Amino acid sequence: MVRWAAFSCVLVPVVLLWYGSSAAGAAGTALGLAAVTAACRFLLRRSELGARLDAERGTAPRGGGRHTRSTTPVD
Repeated sequence: MVRWAAFSCVLVPVVLLWYGSSAAGAAGTALGLAAVTAACRFLLRRSELGARLDAERGTAPRGGGRHTRSTTPVD
């Protein structure tokens, strides 16, 4: 998933330039997408680490992590 996000950090500014946007606008867009990608990657790694530590301690949530009422069917 992160590879696709990194790919879009390059593709989106190229498309913006192709359609006549300014170089500064395309560069700003690239920086913004790179910042969002880095933040998402950081949060994903942190979540994976937390889940791994919970599983090792035996405190991982059971039931898939979906919060539903007992009368609600889950697909």
